[in-house]
Amino acid sequence: VQLQAFGGGLVPAGGSLRLSCTLSGSIANINFVGWYRQAPGNQRELVAGFTGGDNTIYADSVKGRFTMSYDNAKKTAYLQMNSLLPEDTGVYYCNAKKVPNAHYWGQGTLVTVFS
Repeated sequence: VQLQAFGGGLVPAGGSLRLSCTLSGSIANINFVGWYRQAPGNQRELVAGFTGGDNTIYADSVKGRFTMSYDNAKKTAYLQMNSLLPEDTGVYYCNAKKVPNAHYWGQGTLVTVFS
């Protein structure tokens, strides 16, 4: 499974960005696609995750501001980020999990929010 993430950049506080992550390869039995982020000096944390249907979870810190979606035809996950805050700064990683217990990571895309 390969994941390619795009869309990071430099944005002022209050601005918006949309990240995308395209999955390819042997993606049968993928049961989770998510976005994680890692700020300097911090551990990687889950931002949003999708398990199919209407089942999407969000970190409390991004609820109401971020929206994750998945286009099954394009095999692409999106993370629409609105009302960005400086604390949203970090490297954003796309992640996929496959039954029974395999994890796959994209290369990361840097988001920098300045005040």
